[in-house]
Amino acid sequence: MSTGPGTAGPDGLFVTDLDGTLLGPDGTIAQTDLDALGALKCKRVSTAVATGRSLYSFMHSPAARLPVDYVIFSTGAGVIALPGRQLLYRVNLSSAQVAQTLGFLHGTSLDFMLHRPVPDNHRYVYRRANADNADFESRIERYREFGQPLDAVNGSGFGEAAQFLAVVPPGGTEDALRAVRDGLPGLSVIHSTSPLDHASTWIECFHPDVSKGKTAAWLAAEIGVDRIDTMAVGNDYNDQDLLEWAAHAFVVANAPEGLRERFSQLASRNGGGVAEAVKRWLG
Repeated sequence: MSTGPGTAGPDGLFVTDLDGTLLGPDGTIAQTDLDALGALKCKRVSTAVATGRSLYSFMHSPAARLPVDYVIFSTGAGVIALPGRQLLYRVNLSSAQVAQTLGFLHGTSLDFMLHRPVPDNHRYVYRRANADNADFESRIERYREFGQPLDAVNGSGFGEAAQFLAVVPPGGTEDALRAVRDGLPGLSVIHSTSPLDHASTWIECFHPDVSKGKTAAWLAAEIGVDRIDTMAVGNDYNDQDLLEWAAHAFVVANAPEGLRERFSQLASRNGGGVAEAVKRWLG
């Protein structure tokens, strides 16, 4: 990592994914990882979490107390600064993009959710197309107080929205992902393994400017950090463009094989993988 003593901005930007990378399945974070994030502050390195969670979900999790400077939430649809929670950046789908995507998804057999604009995108409507999609039902149950069926509102006049999220049961990912990308070529289509059952796939549709990598690039430029002084750690496919953007990129050992083959591998999320990445970078 290069340094810039005497400059006004930070000397680097460190970005880590949350679920499956920093946050374990039991909702805990390794003390070694917390210590490593604290050590970066002493090195004048800005820190950020890049998560698929909505702002509401992040702030109501143990991660809300992380010693980081920024949160890139909803896969890059928004950014806040901590500790004040100042909203720095947001990108929503236009009403025209929402109408187009609704028209396409209504012609498929996908179970999907449509989320309100950032920063209130923990609120959503949903369309149930199948009787047997346990992961979809689990997500509805988890956020039941914020959701309602799509047919209960005027879907055609929905206005702006943060994203669509389709839940695909195990075994149907490739066909569903191909169909969505072919049908919605103008949107950012990102997939990840479900954090609920760890087997289903979540396919998310955003404004074309949204992804973890694109928003991390915006943040780096905003705070005056060159790309050569950036590092990222991830564990799943929705981290891929972030890892490709960062000058130094690592994945934890529990990442899919395809990512472990492309990026340097660390210890698992429970073994201090983030701390190992920080040590390698600073070393």
